[in-house]
Amino acid sequence: MMGGQAGSVLFLFLLTSGLTDGDINPDIYLDVPGLITKYGFPVETHIVQTEDGYLLTLHRIPHGRAGGTGQDQNQVVTRDPVLMQHGLLSSSSCWIMGAPEKAPAYMMADAGYDVWLGNARGNTYARNHTTLNPDGKDGKFWDFSWDEMGRFDVPAMIDYILAQTGHTSLYYVGHSMGTTMFFTAMAVRPEYNSKVKAMFGLGPVATVKNIRSPIRYLAPLASEMEELLFLLGRYEFLPHSKEFTAWVEKACAAQKYVELMCMNSLFLLTGFDQAEFNMTWLPVILANNPAGTSVRTIAHYAQGVESGKFQHFDFGARENMRRYHQRVPPLYNLKNVVAPVGLLWGVNDYLADPKDVARLAAGLPHVVHDVRMPRPAFNHIDFIWGIDADKLVVPFLICWQRRKDMPDRCNSCPACTPRDEQWLQYDRGQALTVSGKGYEPWTSWL
Repeated sequence: MMGGQAGSVLFLFLLTSGLTDGDINPDIYLDVPGLITKYGFPVETHIVQTEDGYLLTLHRIPHGRAGGTGQDQNQVVTRDPVLMQHGLLSSSSCWIMGAPEKAPAYMMADAGYDVWLGNARGNTYARNHTTLNPDGKDGKFWDFSWDEMGRFDVPAMIDYILAQTGHTSLYYVGHSMGTTMFFTAMAVRPEYNSKVKAMFGLGPVATVKNIRSPIRYLAPLASEMEELLFLLGRYEFLPHSKEFTAWVEKACAAQKYVELMCMNSLFLLTGFDQAEFNMTWLPVILANNPAGTSVRTIAHYAQGVESGKFQHFDFGARENMRRYHQRVPPLYNLKNVVAPVGLLWGVNDYLADPKDVARLAAGLPHVVHDVRMPRPAFNHIDFIWGIDADKLVVPFLICWQRRKDMPDRCNSCPACTPRDEQWLQYDRGQALTVSGKGYEPWTSWL
């Protein structure tokens, strides 16, 4: 294992040894606060402690840039807080991988919202605990999956944000695992539904029976792989490494074929859509991702592929009896998720397959929108990094949230008129074909 790692590093060194500093995008060396500051936004760093002792970093963009809509304290008396939660193996960085006019977090801040970027336990910005050592040989720090992220992390972040802002409820935007965490949180702690004005699920994930990613072929081996890794003292999965991602960035910039290989490795997992991917930001994305998680988190998803169910972690019959008082893990009760939910999904999403999303939508009691993205090639990462995310995704979030506060600016938005015949087809119907590109640029509504 060490030999293979050394070989990879040597290959990348030889490949990139001719590059100069001028070839490197300087943004790869910036952390989340550094990137936010560079692009002209205010930023705050907050540490949240969960009930079970994990220390999570929240990055806050309290308002937009000078000159941005809603940034003036006199313009917007009260900004609604928005908690934006990243997906698997990512971090708060996923929402700022783009220019201010493109990245979701920046657009939300400029639109007048108080933006809070969450981090799930175990990633780059949440690798601390009051008593447990993430580098300890016992691996106790890593004894969690997305169950604990939903059960403890989401409630802790919600409570902290509401306490800091004085609000009684907030908006929640989740991508991928960020949606899994939300559905888990509301299912096991239903009292938190009243603290959520609305939830927006981008590439929503609950059941994963129909995923098309190659990950599905590893699912049958998940339990054995978890046990083997534990025996080898490996509890952390794909942790962030500044040195390695810097080498990867150089490799991607060095040769066109290597650049394409880097891009296609993402597409293999999430769905192919080269036309929508902004290659300019690939080095910065790779410098921040993967951000790490626990081996058990991966195993929990793998169990879902095998079972086809949205259920608690399966520890085996004996441990299940001790923890759950039954031999098989219980299902999460989606009927407890009564907060208003909007689901945005794509037909080319390898991880949030439309059939799984349809099953999720059928199980939730308060789905306000069930929206298919109009581009046939729209994949799992296009929701956050797609070239047209600023037209197809973010304006929908902004407009739906504003419908009560600023109805005069939202009266033609499908989020505000979900039963208007013009937009009815968008909810599990045919894609719009206007403007010669297959969709109407939603920014015209803002």
